[in-house]
Parts: sequence; C-alpha cells; structure tokens
Amino acid sequence: MYSNGLSETILGNAIKQFNLPRGEIVVMTKVFFPVKKSHNEPPSANSSYVNQQGLSRKSLERLQLDYIDVLQCHRFDYETPIAETMQALHDVVKLGLVRYIGMSSCWAYQFHAMQNYALANNLTPFISMQNLYNLLYREEEREMMPTLKMFGVGCIPWSPLARGYLSRPYESSFPPTNATAAEASLGSEDKGKTSRQETDKFASFYQTAPKQTIDRIEELAKKKNVPMSQIALAWLLSKEGVTAPIVGVTSIRKLEELVGAVHLKLTPEEQEYLEDGYRPQGIHGHN
Repeated sequence: MYSNGLSETILGNAIKQFNLPRGEIVVMTKVFFPVKKSHNEPPSANSSYVNQQGLSRKSLERLQLDYIDVLQCHRFDYETPIAETMQALHDVVKLGLVRYIGMSSCWAYQFHAMQNYALANNLTPFISMQNLYNLLYREEEREMMPTLKMFGVGCIPWSPLARGYLSRPYESSFPPTNATAAEASLGSEDKGKTSRQETDKFASFYQTAPKQTIDRIEELAKKKNVPMSQIALAWLLSKEGVTAPIVGVTSIRKLEELVGAVHLKLTPEEQEYLEDGYRPQGIHGHN
C-alpha cells in the first residue's frame, strides 16, 4: 500500500527470511492509490498509471504469499460505483486470494451504503474499519462507532497515540516559547519535536491539542507506574468494538512497552477523567 508497494515487498521478504509460519500471522494490506514504478514517486494520481490502481495491484506477488488475510479499501472511491467495488472485493474472496475485507477512514454513510449493498446482494461484507480514533480525536464516536456496532464490525484505529503526542509530556512536544533551541531539542524522544513530527503532515493536526488531556495521561501514568502510551492505549481498548489499535514502533523495546497496555485496565472513573474536557473538532483523516 505505502511507498508504491515497497512496504509489501519488505514485509514479504521478512516473512520469508525469518520463516514465519503462515498460519500464525495475520497479513493485512490495502488498495486505493496507484502503484508507481518507483517507491519515491508521490502517491498522487497519474493518468499514465491506468492499470496500477485498486485491485489490479500485484500485492500477492510483492508479499510472496498465496493469500491475504484482510484486504482493506484505504479510502472511499468516488469514481467507482459501490456495486462495482463490492463485487470486485467479493470476487477476490471467492477466488481464495483474500480471506476477509475491510474499510478505512470514510464517512459513516459511505460505510453504511457499502455494507448494506454487500449484505443485500449476498456479497462479502466488511469485517473491519481502520479509522482515526484516539483521546485527542473522538469524532468517530458520533456516527462511525454506532454504525460499526450495528453491523458487528471491529474497529482497528490508526494513530492511536496521536502521532506520539499521547506518549510524552505536553512540554516535551510543545516546549515553552522562551525555551532555548538546545532545551527544545534535547533528547528527540523526550524533549522537543521528533523527526516524525517534523516531517509527518498529519502531526500538525495536533498542534492545538488540549494540554489537560495530555497532562492527565501523564498523571495516571505516574500513579500506575506505567508509560503514558499504555494509558492512552488502555483507554482505547476499553471502548466497545475496538479490537486492535495499529501502532508504529522503532524498536523491540517500544513494542514490548505498548503490548503491556493489553493487561492494563482503567476504571470507569479514570476513563471519564481522561475524556473530560474534550472539544469537538472538524473531521480529519478523510474527506
């Protein structure tokens, strides 16, 4: 899906190199953007790539696999009829190339229409929704989460740590204006902006993040003697329908740290304490 298919190639090589048992891993990928000849080319549309978009991509070849466990639509396709999209997804399932299908960030009415079409026409329905959902962005609770509950579809949120803002103290991400350059950049993971924050276009969305929410995560983390990231993930996992937040890590240590959230339970009072003060905001993550 990402970097014009290079991410699939890397994953496929890793599965082969480490001889990972196929029956013990879940492989998920997406379709939407055209796959360019070079992974350095931007993902924007290009008319010269008429047969390199959507389900025409060679994901299985890059992954070196016989089937994909879950194939998701990265975004809603405004240029293709819903009937055609759902039929194509159903076909790859029937061919045995894909086991299940899912959808990613879109309007709730779009997901509702796609799922209803599949169910009404005996086609394969979605089993997952990969949407933007975290303590700093909860707009999905208005329409999407109730829709998922109605259909019995699982939620696998992306950016559950809000680009890392929920995993470090507020002052580390937003140094005081009077801080020196050295103070603001001391320790890229704990002080000042990280390389991810400097280059990630989505990171700017959280520039107005409420200090209260991040401060309360830090407060509970100190109280329970756990990393802030575990508090943020434990809150997300407490929400009905959320099954597997999608996290990104740069080390095994970070991964093990995040996995610890599975064993952390927040009380209803603690959940409410973290949610208090949330401000409604514009839709983000899709259009």
